[in-house]
Amino acid sequence: MTAPAPPRPAGVLARTCAAEWSRLWTVRGTWWFLAAAAVVMLGLGGIAGFDAAADPVPPEGEAAWVASSVSAMPAQFALLALALVAVTADYATGGIVPTLQWTPRRGVLFLARGVVAAGSATAIGVVLALGSGLLAYAAGRPWLALPAAEGLDVLGTVAFVFAAETALAVGLGFLLRNTAGGLVSLFLVMLVLPILLPQFGYAWTDALAHVLPGSGAAYLLLGEVPGMSRASSVLTLLGWAGGALLLGWQRLVRDDATR
Repeated sequence: MTAPAPPRPAGVLARTCAAEWSRLWTVRGTWWFLAAAAVVMLGLGGIAGFDAAADPVPPEGEAAWVASSVSAMPAQFALLALALVAVTADYATGGIVPTLQWTPRRGVLFLARGVVAAGSATAIGVVLALGSGLLAYAAGRPWLALPAAEGLDVLGTVAFVFAAETALAVGLGFLLRNTAGGLVSLFLVMLVLPILLPQFGYAWTDALAHVLPGSGAAYLLLGEVPGMSRASSVLTLLGWAGGALLLGWQRLVRDDATR
């Protein structure tokens, strides 16, 4: 009797991605994070449009896409939390044990969970950024413009920033295996340290702030980080995301899941 053929890696990955997708969207917390990001991004977009229309000297011809970039800064934390919790929730509940029994190939689980969590958060962020720009334009007509070329540039930048940041969150989730520790770490490197370090007035603290992912994201979205460039910001975000993913993967494949 011929033994059944082993499952193909692509098929295993596809089934694991489908399971991760179902798991992500059947958890109530996912919808809370989505609602928080939507309120922030769409709300700020509408406010920006109304402010432009009510200005005594309206900014005639200004692109409404500015609202997309500005609103992405505070909303990023809801999406980062979504990606992080998608990884750490299994460790908090002990569900990682049956998960690895169902998918014993840890590399497959790592790839599937990372793609689904980071990909979903990034896609949500881009859609909300689009909605923020459209709302700003609708509320600020006829003073605000909606140039397509600038819109593609802004949405592409938002997509890159959110993809790198959520990949960082996924990596930290696998590395730390703790929701509170992951959220504190993200809050420090994305917000607190990039703002705090330059205040000390030393060259080395300023240089340290420039290699943090929060500074790279702020430059790409707002362009208000002296001493940084687009290239350095991109490299900073890629370096943090890649390093976190590598360390998270190393811990997943080498350490016991319950440690």
